[in-house]
Amino acid sequence: MYDRTLETLDAARLRGHQLERARALVRAALGANPFWTAKWRAAGLASADDLQSWDDLRCLPLTAKNELVADQATHPLFGTNLTYPLERYVRVHQTSGTSGTPLQWLDTQASWEWWARCWGFVLAGAGVRRGDRAFFPFSFGLFVGFWAGFEGARALGALAIPGGGQDSPTRLATMETLGATVLVCTPSYALHLLQVARERGVDPARLPVRVTLHAGEPGAGIPSVR
Repeated sequence: MYDRTLETLDAARLRGHQLERARALVRAALGANPFWTAKWRAAGLASADDLQSWDDLRCLPLTAKNELVADQATHPLFGTNLTYPLERYVRVHQTSGTSGTPLQWLDTQASWEWWARCWGFVLAGAGVRRGDRAFFPFSFGLFVGFWAGFEGARALGALAIPGGGQDSPTRLATMETLGATVLVCTPSYALHLLQVARERGVDPARLPVRVTLHAGEPGAGIPSVR
């Protein structure tokens, strides 16, 4: 487990914890973040104290990605979905842009550490442990991709190995040389690495990898791909 105290809460205490976290988020954003303030007040939310139960939380409006993209187009560069002055933000990333205009995203130091913590839960749940060596064959460009996963591996206590700027044969060699026990990438790229390994006469079973995690595409959830 990544956080035994949190992960072993009974259902009632967990739901109470989640509701209080939601209230804290609303307290921080309502009045400070123009995007969310407009949406929430239009839905009748006047303050965080209005959230007394999960039924109240369900009354909040959902948000689609196209709303955020439109907001940034109307208010370039980062839109109105900002809770703090720009000086508070320390990282900028964006979505892939495969379905349209990339969405820009800013993080404060605290929100970035939170995102890394989320990945820590994912990695620990998949069996990654302190002392593992996690390899990330990822470009490490503006696309947010596996940036947070890399930070999550570090937070977990694993050795995080960046694979940016390498071609596939070099990445395979790096995995073998550095003893990578964990592979984190898209499912299609994992299949590509297998193909490249076989084309080069490398037995994939010879690699020390024991855990693979895949995101960014639905492949890992499709039995035939798995």
